[in-house]
Amino acid sequence: MRRLGSVQQKIPCVFLTEVKEEQSRKRACQQFQVVATENVNPVALEANVDCALATEKLDGTCCYVTVYKGEYRPYLWARLDRKPNKQAEKRFKKYQHSHRSCKGFTWNVEEDFKTVPETWIPAHRVKHLNGHPLPDEHGHIPGWVPVEKDNKQYCWHSSVVDYEVRAALVLRPNADNEDALEITTVPLAELMEQTLELIGTNVNGNPYGLGSKKQPVHCLVSHGSVYITNPPPVDFQQLCSWFQENPEGRVEGIVWLDLNISFTAVRFYALLYLLFMPDYTLTFFPPKILCFYALLQYNLLML
Repeated sequence: MRRLGSVQQKIPCVFLTEVKEEQSRKRACQQFQVVATENVNPVALEANVDCALATEKLDGTCCYVTVYKGEYRPYLWARLDRKPNKQAEKRFKKYQHSHRSCKGFTWNVEEDFKTVPETWIPAHRVKHLNGHPLPDEHGHIPGWVPVEKDNKQYCWHSSVVDYEVRAALVLRPNADNEDALEITTVPLAELMEQTLELIGTNVNGNPYGLGSKKQPVHCLVSHGSVYITNPPPVDFQQLCSWFQENPEGRVEGIVWLDLNISFTAVRFYALLYLLFMPDYTLTFFPPKILCFYALLQYNLLML
C-alpha cells in the first residue's frame, strides 16, 4: 500500500543551507538569500533518507481534509497562514536585514498578526504560548480555513469537492498500474487527515498546462502519492545533473517520505542559483486524463 503523508509545516531542505550576501530572488527588499550547500542535512541522514520513498513535489496550493463544526463530516480546508501586520512585518524585515537572520526576534503574538476568520485553525505541531499559536522562523503561523461553497475566494477549491455526495476529484496512480495516473472521485472519508495539493488552470500560473480559461481543469493530489521511478542518490551534484538532464527531472522538486511519515525535500528555490526548470510535468501524466477529467468534473458538478 502506498505511503501517504500529511504536510502541516514547512518542509526542511535535504541539504544544509547557508546565507549568501546577494539580492534575494524571492523578496525584493531582502539583500541576502538562503541557498543549499552540498552537505546533506544530518536530520535527513538520521532518517535514512536514501531508503525513503522519493515522491514528486507538486506546484499548487496545499489543502487538508478533516472534520468541520465538530461533526464527523469530512471537509476540504484551504491553507491560510496567519501573517504579521504591516508594522510588525516592518520590524521583522529590519531585524532580518541587520542580523542576516530571524533568530532572536521577539513577537507580540496578541498584537502583531492580522486577523483571520473565526473558523481558522492552526496547523498541527504549531507551538503555543499562553494559548496563542506561535509563528515559525518565517514569521508565519501555518493554518487552515474550511472551503465553503459561498466563498468566492476559494472557488477553485470548491470546484473539486461536492459535499452533497461527500466526494472529491483526485489525481492518483491507477490501482492496476501504478505507472499510470487517473482522475477519479474519491470519498472524502478516505482522505481524512491527509494533506493534498490543488493543481490546475487557475493555481500558481498553471505550470502543468491543465485546461484553459474557457474550460478550467482542477484536481487534488495526495502528498506522497506520485512517486519518482528512478530517483537519483541524495548527492548534490547528482541531483543537479538529474534536474538538468533527465526528462523525469522536470519537476518542482523531490520530497522524500520516510517510514514515520516525516518529510525532507529538495525545494526548487534551494537550487535556484544553479538550475532553471522552465516547464514542470507530472510523472507519467497521460493526455487522455484531461478528456476524462472534463467529463467527470461536469458530472460531479451537475449532481
